[in-house]
Amino acid sequence: MATNLALDDALIEEARRVGKHRTKKEAVTRALEEYVRRRRQLEILDLVGKMPFDEEYDYKALRSRNAVKTTQPHQSQKTEKAH
Repeated sequence: MATNLALDDALIEEARRVGKHRTKKEAVTRALEEYVRRRRQLEILDLVGKMPFDEEYDYKALRSRNAVKTTQPHQSQKTEKAH
């Protein structure tokens, strides 16, 4: 999509140089992708305190290489399999 924007040439050039991008378009595209990714990450913070907490959930057990084979399914997984 062709778009005309009035952008700070020095800022674009710095972004191109710092990001080792060959073109201004590539620098702007990467900057926009990074911006969107960061904003989506920030949306996760909105979930703090809104997700139910399972006191029996053992996150350390999942760190083991054999965790998938040795741990019991989470409560929600048990419910899903029953249907």
